[in-house]
Amino acid sequence: IIAKGFDATSIEEIAAAVEISRAGFFYHFPDKNSLARALIERQITEEAQMVDGFINRAAELSDDPLQQLLITLRFMAEAYTEVPGGYQGCILASATYQDRLFDAEVRAANRRALMAFRERFERMFRRVADVYPPREALDPADMADLVDSIIEGAIILARGMGDPTILTRQVLLARQLIKVAYLGS
Repeated sequence: IIAKGFDATSIEEIAAAVEISRAGFFYHFPDKNSLARALIERQITEEAQMVDGFINRAAELSDDPLQQLLITLRFMAEAYTEVPGGYQGCILASATYQDRLFDAEVRAANRRALMAFRERFERMFRRVADVYPPREALDPADMADLVDSIIEGAIILARGMGDPTILTRQVLLARQLIKVAYLGS
């Protein structure tokens, strides 16, 4: 689904990939929208575990909120680097770009996933701004969306350019820009 897109991936291909019959697919999922909801819910859970793990590790390493944010981004960059063949993307981007293929429940689950990412990072940016007021007005929610936009955009760019290292480099660049925004040059 990530490689071809949701619409271009047939139920037969999905069933074959997990070594079940077409009937087996329909035993688990009444339709592709049900599969999409399940994939998004799994993405929400896995991303929360991963990012929360990074945030918690960063908090163990530093009491400074900016350093915690920067360490979290470093951990994320390292995680993307460790994926064999490069991080290929996520179901959230696919569901966003192909939203007309999905029912309202899938779109709502996708929004919930995006909001969870925003809320997690918005809290971090609020704590950073309390200690390091930025030189220019920076809305914490907008900063959280910026991080998500850089990650999602870098996934697309890495895939389009055939260079999986772009994602890691962009996350590290975002890290540098955040440091400048809150500490100055």
